[in-house]
Amino acid sequence: MPVFPLGAHVDDSGARFAVASTSADAVEVCLVEEDLTERRVELTERTFGVWHGHVPGVRPGQRYGYRVHGPYRPWEGHRSNPHKILVDPYATRITGRVTDLCAARGWVDDPMTGPASTVDSLGSVPLSVIDVASSSPLPPRPDVPWSETVITELHVKGFTKLHPEVPVEQRGTYLGLAHPAVVAHLQRIGVTAVELLPVCASASEPSLVERGAVNYWGYSTLGFLAPHAGYAATPGEETTEFRTMVDTLHAAGIEVILDFVPNHTCEGGVGGMTLSYRGLDARSYYSLGGAGHDNDITGTGNTLDAGSPTVIRLVCDAMRHWVTRYGVDGFRIDLASVLGRPHSGPFDPHSSLLTAIAVDPILSTTKLIAEPWDATGEGYRVGGFGVAWSEWNGRYRDAVRDFFRGHGHIAELASRVTGSSDIYGLSGRRPWASVNFVTAHDGFTLRDLVTYERKHNDANGEQNRDGTDDNRSQNFGVEGESTSPVVRARRRSAARAMLATLLLSIGTPMIVAGDERWRTQGGNNNAYCLDDETTWVDWSPDRLDPSAAEAMTAFTARLTAIRRYSPDLHRDVFLRDEDVRWWNPGGRLMEPGDWHDGHARALGLLTGEWLFLLNGDGGARPCVLPGTAALRPVLDTTREDGCPPADRVLRGGSTITLPPHSLLLFRRIPAAPQ
Repeated sequence: MPVFPLGAHVDDSGARFAVASTSADAVEVCLVEEDLTERRVELTERTFGVWHGHVPGVRPGQRYGYRVHGPYRPWEGHRSNPHKILVDPYATRITGRVTDLCAARGWVDDPMTGPASTVDSLGSVPLSVIDVASSSPLPPRPDVPWSETVITELHVKGFTKLHPEVPVEQRGTYLGLAHPAVVAHLQRIGVTAVELLPVCASASEPSLVERGAVNYWGYSTLGFLAPHAGYAATPGEETTEFRTMVDTLHAAGIEVILDFVPNHTCEGGVGGMTLSYRGLDARSYYSLGGAGHDNDITGTGNTLDAGSPTVIRLVCDAMRHWVTRYGVDGFRIDLASVLGRPHSGPFDPHSSLLTAIAVDPILSTTKLIAEPWDATGEGYRVGGFGVAWSEWNGRYRDAVRDFFRGHGHIAELASRVTGSSDIYGLSGRRPWASVNFVTAHDGFTLRDLVTYERKHNDANGEQNRDGTDDNRSQNFGVEGESTSPVVRARRRSAARAMLATLLLSIGTPMIVAGDERWRTQGGNNNAYCLDDETTWVDWSPDRLDPSAAEAMTAFTARLTAIRRYSPDLHRDVFLRDEDVRWWNPGGRLMEPGDWHDGHARALGLLTGEWLFLLNGDGGARPCVLPGTAALRPVLDTTREDGCPPADRVLRGGSTITLPPHSLLLFRRIPAAPQ
C-alpha cells in the first residue's frame, strides 16, 4: 500500500487515504453523508509517521474527516481528541464553516489544565471533500520577465463585488475576476500580474467567530491546497472556477500570484479551535514553547514550525499543487521571515524550508516574493533573503511617503527609486528583487494616505487599538474628506506624485487594486474584518469628485505605458555610477554635502533619456534645468491627466518652477551634431 502522496486519491475501486501524525495511537477516516451520519474506517497501516489505507467504493464528492485517538496532555503539547472531526491538511476541497465555537474547542474550562471536551464537533465545523483535478492540460503561462512585471494586489471578492458590468451572480467570485470587463480594466492600467489576497480555504479566528465577524482578508488558512469555497459563483464549483479564472487571465497575458500564508493557521492559540493540525499532531505542526504553549511570532496565536519535516513537506507540496494543477505563476509569502526561523529561533536565510522552496524544480521556476518580516524585531529582514527571492521593500514605502510629506532624507529616496542596490546588489540579486510599493492591503489606501493623519478603525470592534499608528501620512489641513476644491486638488496632486514615483522607479512596482479608482476606506488602515462597502472597490462615480476615478485610472495607464516603452525604466541590472547623475535644482550636480542636508526637499535624476525632477515640499521652488541637452516635457503630476501644459522643448539652463508635491518627467533630446 503506497504511503504517498498524502491526502485522499480516488482510483477505480475506491480511494486511498494518507495523513501524517506521529503522536496518534489510532486514526479513523470518517465518511460523512448529507444527513451527517458517518461511517468510520480505521487506517491500520502506519509508515514513516503516516497513517494510510484504502476504502472501497468511495467516489469524488465524498465528504470526510479524521478522528485521532492518542494522548491528551496539553502541558506536553499533545491534544488528541477523537470527539473532534478534523479536516485533512491535504484536502483539495473544503466545505462548511465553524458554527459552534464550543464544539470546535478541544478543551473544557481551561485549555491547559482542563479535561478534553466530549462535545462532538461533527456538524459544527468544516469537512474535507474528495475532488478530482481536470484532465485538460494547462495552457502556457505568460512568463512575463521580472523586469517587465507590474503587479496589482487585489481581493477576489472585493474587486468585483460592486462591478456594474459583471453579472450579479458572478460578482465577488473567481468568475467575476475573469469577466471580460474586469480583464479589460486590468489590461488598460497596464498590470502584468494580479497578486491575490489569500485564496486558500480559510476560517475566521475564534475572536472573530465570538463576535460574529469574519476574516475578510483571508489570512487564516484552514486548508493549504483547497481554493476558498466562498468565492465560487456556483457552490461546490470552486476548483473548476478557479482554474477558469487563471486560464482567462493567462490568455490576457496576466500572471497570477498567490498571497500564501504558511506561517500560521486559523486555529488560534491553545485557547482556540481544534479543526485540523492541533488535533492531528500539534507538536509536529506548531512551534511550541514551555509547558505546551504556542510560540507566537506571527501575532495570530500560533506559528507553524518551519523546522518540522511535516510542515516543510506540507508547504512545498501545497505550493507545487497550485502550480501543477492550476498553473499559478508565483507566490507572495506572508510573514516569510517565519519560514526562516525553525522552532521560532533566530532567522536563517538558508533554513530548511526556505531552501526547499528555492531549489524545488517546480517552485524555482515561479516568482517568489517574501514579505521579509514577522511580528517580532528579529523577523525584520528586508534584504536578508536568498538570491531566489524578491521582497516587499518596506524601506521603499517609508522613503516615498516621507519624502512627499516633507520628511526624510533625499539620500534615502535616491537609493530607493534607483532599485535599492544597497539592499539587494551585494547578494547578487537584480533590481526587480525590490518589490516597490507605497500602499498595500494593510494600511491606508492611496486616497486615505493624503486624507487622514490618524487611523479610524472603530468599525473593527477593537476600540481603534488595532492597526499601525506609523502611517507617515498627511491630511492637508483637514482630517477626513473635504468639500474644499483646493484641498481636494492638493491631495490628488500629491497622490499622483507618489503613484508616478512608484511606477517609474527601478524595481518591481506593486499598486493596490482600487487606488487607481481613488478608493477610500474612510481612514481605516486595518479593515481585515470588514466584508462590506468599506473594503469593496466602488466602480461608481465619486460623490465629491465625480471625475476623479476615471482621471486616476487614465493617469495610471499613462504611467505604465511610459514605463513599458522605456528600457531605462525597467532595467534588468543596477545602474552604474556612470549611468546616473544627480541634479541639485539650484543648477549644478549634487555634491557630497548635499546628501546630508536634512532640509533638502527637491532632487533631480538624469539617467538614459530621462530627467526626473521631484519636489516633496509643500511649497513651490525654482529649478535650473541641466544644460547638457534640450528637454521635452512628458509628465506633470500636478495635472489630472499628467499631460504637461505645453508640449514645447525647453532649453538646458532654463529656470522653471517645481510645483509642491510633484514629479516632472522630461525626455532628453541630444543636440544635433555640428
